[in-house]
Amino acid sequence: MHCDTLMTAYQKKREDIFTTDTMLDIKRLKEYGAMAQFFAIFMPGPGSDSFANAGGQFPDDEYIAYCLKVFENALVRHSDSIAQALTGNDVVKNSKAGKTSAILSFEDGRPIAGRLENLDAWHQKGIRLITLTWNGENCFGFPNSLDKTEMAKGLKPFGKEAILCMNELGIIIDVSHISAGGFFDVAELSKKPFVASHSNSYTLSPHQRNLTDEQIKLLADAGGVTGLNFAAQFLNADIECKKNTAALISAHAKYIKKIGGIDCVGLGSDFDGIEGELEIGKVQDLPLLFDQFSRDGFTDDEIERIAWKNTLRVMTDILG
Repeated sequence: MHCDTLMTAYQKKREDIFTTDTMLDIKRLKEYGAMAQFFAIFMPGPGSDSFANAGGQFPDDEYIAYCLKVFENALVRHSDSIAQALTGNDVVKNSKAGKTSAILSFEDGRPIAGRLENLDAWHQKGIRLITLTWNGENCFGFPNSLDKTEMAKGLKPFGKEAILCMNELGIIIDVSHISAGGFFDVAELSKKPFVASHSNSYTLSPHQRNLTDEQIKLLADAGGVTGLNFAAQFLNADIECKKNTAALISAHAKYIKKIGGIDCVGLGSDFDGIEGELEIGKVQDLPLLFDQFSRDGFTDDEIERIAWKNTLRVMTDILG
């Protein structure tokens, strides 16, 4: 449900992502049987160390245009391997044709710039998921924070309008990164399922980006999914730890299943946006994770739900 591969392409000035030295590329997606991948256009801002000139010192328009060019190049140059999906039904159709589906998203809704007409314009350009905030305030609301006052802040008036507009247009609402207050506003307002594209359990790993038991229950009650994040700081009890393991990821899957049910567990990965000593750090490592799920008692049907069925259901519910 999330990767930062378009960001790495911009960083490396790479216009083709068929085969790369990063965590994810088109060749390996197809080789390892990926049904679909959400490709995020991550909007770097204050607090980001992803760019030497982070904080808006390069034009958003230039950056977005480059990411879109990389995405479109992939679709045109490698049409035998990958095809865009605008709906859940497209994912099924592409899979039957032997192609991985590519879904375009924004990580940080700041390109919407507080205008509902921009939601419609970006929907027409293919955006099908928006992570409402990253780690800074924007037109939708406020981000996760260690400051309890900040964390309690909810959606702004535009953000509340935007939730209903996204429901109507068919854009998946993503609460990864948003404040707790914003999460609860989304849960109250959204008439369709919503997702946390790359978040884990706060009980197991007390990072402010993770979901509390209450949030997991609300997400599940709404018919949504949380995508397991493979970043070490969202997996370990010690959030300073730099290691991920298949066993840690599986433990979060098991706990989220316990709290919200198996239907709210999916895969988020955050490939190309994470670092450290990673047992599961590339597309080709996913079979190791599925083997771990099996060792930890997940049935074959439950593993398929985590791997693709749950996310496809949410896509179909929201996008058709």
